[in-house]
Amino acid sequence: MNRYPWWKYALLALALVVGLIYTLPNFFGEAPAVQVSSGKVTLKVDASLQGRVSEVLSAAAIQPDFVQFEGNSVKARFASTDIQIKAKDALNKALNPDPNDPSYIVALNLVSRSPQWLTRLHALPMYLGLDLRGGVHFLMQVDMRAALTKKADSIASDARTMLRDKTIRHAGISREGNSVVITFRDAATRTQARNVLEGNLPDVQWADTAAANGDPVLSGTLKETSVRKVQEAALKQNITTLHNRVNELGTSEPVIQQQGLDRVVVQLPGVQDTARAKDIIGRTATLEVRMVDDSPEAAAAATGAAPVPFGTERYAERGGGPLIVKRQVVLTGENLTDAQAGFDDQHQPAVHLTLDAKGARIFKDVTRESVGKRMAILLFEKGKGEVVTAPVIRSEIGGGRVQISGRMTTQEANDTALLLRAGSLAAPMEIIEERTIGPSLGQDNIEMGFKSVVGGFIAIAVFMCLYYLLFGVFSSLALAFNLLMLLALLSMIQATLSLPGIAAIALALGMAIDSNVLINERVREELRAGASPQAAIHAGYERAWATILDSNITTLIAGLALLAFGSGPVRGFAIVHCLGIITSMFSAVMFSRGLVNLWYGRQKKLKSVSIGQVWRPDGAELPAVAAETDKP
Repeated sequence: MNRYPWWKYALLALALVVGLIYTLPNFFGEAPAVQVSSGKVTLKVDASLQGRVSEVLSAAAIQPDFVQFEGNSVKARFASTDIQIKAKDALNKALNPDPNDPSYIVALNLVSRSPQWLTRLHALPMYLGLDLRGGVHFLMQVDMRAALTKKADSIASDARTMLRDKTIRHAGISREGNSVVITFRDAATRTQARNVLEGNLPDVQWADTAAANGDPVLSGTLKETSVRKVQEAALKQNITTLHNRVNELGTSEPVIQQQGLDRVVVQLPGVQDTARAKDIIGRTATLEVRMVDDSPEAAAAATGAAPVPFGTERYAERGGGPLIVKRQVVLTGENLTDAQAGFDDQHQPAVHLTLDAKGARIFKDVTRESVGKRMAILLFEKGKGEVVTAPVIRSEIGGGRVQISGRMTTQEANDTALLLRAGSLAAPMEIIEERTIGPSLGQDNIEMGFKSVVGGFIAIAVFMCLYYLLFGVFSSLALAFNLLMLLALLSMIQATLSLPGIAAIALALGMAIDSNVLINERVREELRAGASPQAAIHAGYERAWATILDSNITTLIAGLALLAFGSGPVRGFAIVHCLGIITSMFSAVMFSRGLVNLWYGRQKKLKSVSIGQVWRPDGAELPAVAAETDKP
């Protein structure tokens, strides 16, 4: 009746071992390390950099604990901070020969002191939040003037397309500040153009003016309401892009939120130095699509034999030489909705792009007029641009689906797609405030939080052992198992632990023991009703399960609501809360019953169980330590 099959004990033993392994790294502490990551969006870090870092350290007579390639960076751990600083200087000098154009970010960091065999099992410690471990804080200013300038360029391009479609001739379209200026030969054509533009560009206020030579001019500026919309959209897109970048780089629980009309606050918990944080934030590159200048003058300029032609710029092509690109921007990253690696009709690696409606229309017009010419896709980072790819336009492309193929490997196609879909900023951003934040409540509060959990556990265990005797011991062991599993799960998912998370752990202990109280009282109730000890144990667990399930599901629903709608500390609390409910149901029912079955299940003629005082309905008492099987 009260025996588990061997596979259940094996499952419990496996859960116990896994829990110990993944909880263990949290007790080793951290060691100084140097982290090397890419300093440019277009520069990929791979396993070959690990060997290069090892060679540099060996040449400098520096012995690291280990050097490992992890995700998008290489980390080297050292025995002391003195060696750490020496290693940073050596790596920075070897990897970045040009200090003004660094290819790699060499930053100080902290890594776990866990043994390598734990790290190879991906057993890593939990992150600590800003209120416990500290981190970095940035206040970033969005360049709204650049956003308005980009919008003005877009309006000028749209106006040029609309007037061409209506066969309305003009003498030139230019941008002056944030205004679009269109020159005409006569006033009648200007009036005709104004009617077309006012109907298709309602966000622009058009006015009739005159040029210095007397030619009629149509000047367009954004309306005040439209200016606010552009600024709000730029800020919103930048926040979304920052979220995408930070999430792809694996930073846990970042805080990225708007402050005022043109500022964004970025907080990265667990990041130990400003250089590492700048590496993350610095990956917010902007994307532009331009046409390649294939004229003989441009070809000579590419080799340095002639100056760059007017209206063009020289950029380095990824993995190739210089390329002369026209200044006029055809598309920006805000017109790109998706980029995926795939294959073309010839089963060659390709990148498939999806454009929005505006981008599809512009792209169709450009490709219709530029068949056989090259189109460059540029990424701008920290004021410097680089050509990611420059394919040849084979035919007119419409429908918003674009394919880039030819002369690329599958890995290059994947890399290009990742760079293009990672998101671009609607406007440049500048860091106006940066600081490294220490723990807001200090190391003392970390110790107080730890002591509160341990103190709560000891108090609960003492009460359970005194009140339920041996069953209280089983409940306390199940509670310890629950705490072990909760910490292991938090470590597995690399959750960020904050003070609200510690509070959720303490709350989880109280909620977990409630399930054992229900089970123990149900067993007592069966004993009072005259059931035999074995039958009472069986019925107690079976009948208490429905109550435990109902109560935990309702509590889990509340936790999921906090998880779905909360942010920051509330979300951190909700994660620990929900995981604690799941682990408590497993430990309170399966683990504690496994202990009871192991102790009592093999006794064929069980006459009593140690579950504390059992009162009979008629007022007579059974002995405190033994519940007899005789009926009243």
